[in-house]
Amino acid sequence: QVQLVESGGGLVQAGGSLRLSCTASGRSFNMYAMGWFRQGPGKEREFVASISRSGGSTSYADSAKGRFTISRDNAKNTVYLQMNSLKPEDTAVYYCAAPPPYSSYSYSHPDEYDYWGQGTQVTVSS
Repeated sequence: QVQLVESGGGLVQAGGSLRLSCTASGRSFNMYAMGWFRQGPGKEREFVASISRSGGSTSYADSAKGRFTISRDNAKNTVYLQMNSLKPEDTAVYYCAAPPPYSSYSYSHPDEYDYWGQGTQVTVSS
């Protein structure tokens, strides 16, 4: 099992930046690809980005490409989501998640992820 705790959310003006962090505890962090998802008001949870166990491969939703960057530091058991040029439509609760150990980093559906953090709120004002 792995436990995930997100941090770094907050209120930011449109065009601003935030960096989210997700720290893992439990089993070896480098056994897991990692993903970020978000859920806006009245919307389903959607994929944002994912990263391979080594950090060498990444995948992004179209809405995140060019603005968001996912990265990880396996020595710190932490995955990050750097968000730039934020828009009001990025307002959501952001979750980090882990699929089963040794899974592909290309998973993009919430059902493919077994472990979830509690979420951190990101609000972008216009």
